Amino acid sequence: MIKDIMKYTEEISKKLNELLIKNYDAEKGYLNAVDNVDNDRLKMFFKRRASERSEFAKELRTEILQYGQIPEDSGSFKGAMHRNWMTLKSTFSSNNEEAILEEAIRGEEASLETYDELMKENDLPPTIDSLLMKHRNAIQAAINTEKVHEELVS
Repeated sequence: MIKDIMKYTEEISKKLNELLIKNYDAEKGYLNAVDNVDNDRLKMFFKRRASERSEFAKELRTEILQYGQIPEDSGSFKGAMHRNWMTLKSTFSSNNEEAILEEAIRGEEASLETYDELMKENDLPPTIDSLLMKHRNAIQAAINTEKVHEELVS
């Protein structure tokens, strides 16, 4: 019985850590985007997204700690590759804001998929379930807003 509970908490923590890493990656990606756009409204938008992702990471860290597990402390290799690609792309397109925005949307849609996958699990505690739903809805709202911004810059 206790072994099952321990395995369960480890499983949940592992999945929350995957989300945590994605949020670190998104935050860094947005901070990178801030440096690669000139449009003040876009800069502010990216700063707000980075701040939101930082907040998500804090909330996930708290949940992981409550399960007695160790939260990850930085972004992933895959995320670093994505950020490097964004840096490269923005350098070559001489701060092409539309390209940077498209990349941000792509990253958010990938995050959404990760949240959706985790939320399909029926055995999540209600606190985690509601936290994930809150994050997911905010990411979806950001995607919708980014698409509006994309219309404005194109």
